[in-house]
Amino acid sequence: MESNTNQSPEFPSAAPAADTAMNSRHRFLAAVRCEPLPYPPVWLMRQAGRALPEYRALKEKFTFLELVQTPELAAEVTLQPIRRFGFDAAILFSDILVVCEGLGQGYHFRESGGIGMEFPIRTAADVDKLDVRAVVERLHYVAEALQLIRAQLGGRTALLGFAGSPWTLANFMIEGGSAAKFTRARAMFHEQPQLYGRLCEKLTDACTRYLQMQMDTGVDALQIFDTLGGELTPAEFPAASGRWLRDIVAGLKGGTPVIVFSKGTHANWNDLVATGASVLGVDHGVRLADVAAQLPATVAVQGNLDPALLATTPEAVAAATRRILADMKRRPGHIFNLGHGVTPESKLECIQALVDAVRG
Repeated sequence: MESNTNQSPEFPSAAPAADTAMNSRHRFLAAVRCEPLPYPPVWLMRQAGRALPEYRALKEKFTFLELVQTPELAAEVTLQPIRRFGFDAAILFSDILVVCEGLGQGYHFRESGGIGMEFPIRTAADVDKLDVRAVVERLHYVAEALQLIRAQLGGRTALLGFAGSPWTLANFMIEGGSAAKFTRARAMFHEQPQLYGRLCEKLTDACTRYLQMQMDTGVDALQIFDTLGGELTPAEFPAASGRWLRDIVAGLKGGTPVIVFSKGTHANWNDLVATGASVLGVDHGVRLADVAAQLPATVAVQGNLDPALLATTPEAVAAATRRILADMKRRPGHIFNLGHGVTPESKLECIQALVDAVRG
């Protein structure tokens, strides 16, 4: 197993001053370090936007891309769920596909729904068009947004940056956008392994530069979304996704902890530990305590309430939340989250019930 360079004394200290109560940021960092806590920190994937009426009001005035690419607007959307629910961590409002944009492959939203890329990646010439050196400059608006958010949080709430994984980004880039079934990236991995490798080398370099930029703005943690990890078999995962995740984590300098969330890869916990991540995100298709029992005590876990429950009743959400908490009560290093992102159908009272149950 690769050593985890992110589990080091360079982590931001989770301990508050002796005369200061533990705030949300301290609690989050303590959980990352697998320190015992009376209750876990809580934040939700896709907590910014979607279900919030204040976000929908902004969407009536601005497009999604305008919200992402305008630092003041991205900061506002990031902070909305913190004001409403007081989550322990704020995650930057953005999109995983900004890395593709930074490489020179823009994206847009199709009138028929879904995402379209400016051109598909199918040949060596297409890969050659991608310019890794331009990524940080093209995505300067992300650094500007993070600086605004950090100033507003004032050290009270943890700030998370993120990127998509090379495997997940490659699927969108090769497919040419959203697809009912992603097939082309897996076909390239098997039929043109050298071309797939060249693309992932560029994506790994781009993601590392992009995450390092976020790290340099002072984020408290970084999450890598391997959203399509479950499209791979356990035998394919290490070469198609795992090795590139490992290279990103190893390439980051500065000790900021990394969360790896690889949706649907339940058979690959050892492969995910081998990435060097400090925290593993777990989706809702598995019992969280069973996963935690298989991991080193120094690796934290994040998850894993079924997001569909947020469209039901506060009572159902509270009961399911308490079951997870009871399962995890003797395992330090738990960050409460969903098994995937907040859905647009989620009810505000259900989200509040989740937060109240965690803190109750």
